[in-house]
Amino acid sequence: MSKGPGLFSDIGKKAKDLLNKDYSSDHKFTVSTYTGAGVALTSTALKKGGLSIGDVAALYKYKNTLFDVKVDTDSNISATLTFTEILPSTKTIASFKVPDYNSGKLEVQYFHDHATFTTAIGLNQTPGVDVTATIGTPAIAFGAEAGYDTTSGNFTRYTAGISVTKPDAYASIILGDKGDSIKASYVHYLDQLKKCAAVGEISRRFSTNENTFTVGGAYAVDHLTLIKAKLNNHGRLGALLQHEVIPKSLLTISGEIDTKALDKSPRFGLALALKP
Repeated sequence: MSKGPGLFSDIGKKAKDLLNKDYSSDHKFTVSTYTGAGVALTSTALKKGGLSIGDVAALYKYKNTLFDVKVDTDSNISATLTFTEILPSTKTIASFKVPDYNSGKLEVQYFHDHATFTTAIGLNQTPGVDVTATIGTPAIAFGAEAGYDTTSGNFTRYTAGISVTKPDAYASIILGDKGDSIKASYVHYLDQLKKCAAVGEISRRFSTNENTFTVGGAYAVDHLTLIKAKLNNHGRLGALLQHEVIPKSLLTISGEIDTKALDKSPRFGLALALKP
């Protein structure tokens, strides 16, 4: 694959991951193992509120093809097949779920040194079409995406974005929701090893005049322990501690509290992922 500007979905991803990744108020337990044939098996148990669910996933790579199958406790089966380099500089992804036979989707991604393009189409009688395009370099990228409903003949969404990447900083602006919202984010790394980072994000929805401003940070205490925190202007405070208990096995404890609510009881999440 090329070393071009990346996919449109990568615009704003660094700030999004710092502010949202691994934060949870659920209890999650994951165990992964590998078979002699090279199949990666992952079992997950999740308790969300009063509901407990689980799933088993199998991941297998054969040459340029990746097979990913998941079965959950509600007897739903989802499968994703990823083919790399069927054509030069391309990746093809086919996915479907059973028994939801209308969920099938086929996506083709094309990578170039100065551009990336993706096209996704639903595999059903009334397919939706999603298209994205990004041009630029790894340092600066401009992109757009659009969704089209072939049944109604209307665009379901259109979004545009720009990102700028430097060795110690990252900035992005995304105009979304058919022009009804705008989001700007900035990430700054405070040291050369990127162990400490600060992030700020501001979003506005024009139809409701609603503004949200969020600040956060992450600090790697050492190569095993990560601390994160975030706070927005609505008074929601979150914190996270992640520690590598044994190699490749992570224990994550996160919590969130609404400082402006009458009931200031915090909500805590716990996740343990064990890998061989």
